[in-house]
Amino acid sequence: MELFDALHTRRSIRKFTPDPVSAEQVRAILGAAMTAPSAGNARPWRFVVVDDRALLDEVPNIHQYTSFSRQVPLAILVCGDPSREKYPGFWAQDCAAATQNMLLAIHGLGLGATWCGVYPDDQREAAFRTLFRLPEHIVPMAWVPIGVPAMPTARKDRYDETLVHHNRF
Repeated sequence: MELFDALHTRRSIRKFTPDPVSAEQVRAILGAAMTAPSAGNARPWRFVVVDDRALLDEVPNIHQYTSFSRQVPLAILVCGDPSREKYPGFWAQDCAAATQNMLLAIHGLGLGATWCGVYPDDQREAAFRTLFRLPEHIVPMAWVPIGVPAMPTARKDRYDETLVHHNRF
């Protein structure tokens, strides 16, 4: 898949087939995530790969926008470890870059996903921390359900000139 085609056709997918996601695909997705830039190359991300059906089915009970988690064979919980930061305060940006890399890799593999925000919602963070038994210093940042899409994606131009300023706002 050509880069700009991938960028313009990637969409949030919320309908999935029952087909599996292979271990090789998960490894490729996580490898792409770990190539993301991070402040001072600190790489403060941590990933929880979830393929336990009971856990996937429980997530919609703690996050109202994740009902499609019940359709997917797996999801990845992207977490931040602020204790690994070289420059304090940048872990969320670093994890966001890793999550975007994941989404592009998922799309490039012919799979689909949606970025479901956890951080900075205190209630969601606490619920994910409890469900996945995260250490207190680990911050759950994004829930990414992954599967084979059961809906098409099409190229869409979202460029909006009114959002662009030159030299000064």
